[in-house]
Amino acid sequence: MTQRLQPGDTAPAFTLPDADGNSVSLADYAGRRVIVYFYPAAATPGCTKQAGDFRDNLRELNAAGLDVVGISPDKPAKLATFRDAEALTFPLLSDPDRTVMTAWGAFGEKKLYGKTVQGVIRSTFLVAEDGTIATAQYNVRATGHVAKLRRDLSV
Repeated sequence: MTQRLQPGDTAPAFTLPDADGNSVSLADYAGRRVIVYFYPAAATPGCTKQAGDFRDNLRELNAAGLDVVGISPDKPAKLATFRDAEALTFPLLSDPDRTVMTAWGAFGEKKLYGKTVQGVIRSTFLVAEDGTIATAQYNVRATGHVAKLRRDLSV
């Protein structure tokens, strides 16, 4: 079973390429609150819906002091195409070997159409200013998740 993060755990450090190939680190957000979400594949229906919801709510999230970062196993070129097609204005990071996903408990066994498979576990985390996990949500739904997250965070 995949190790899952709990509130109070230190958020695993990462440095990954963004859609333009630039390195982005969790350390870049030190002293700020950041939502880190993991999704299976760019440009698929559920992932497009979820990314669009983050885009559409980004102004309110940013106003509440929250940054957003999305991470998938897609290569930077695919992320750039996805970002441009969906007018996404937050960083999309590439984790093709799934090392970061595994460290965050967002890759492992999951149920897909009644079968147990290895894959990306759609997950969302709130990392506090001190670099600890404030919220860890696994197996979230793509649709309605951002609205629920805003309610949970009173944003």
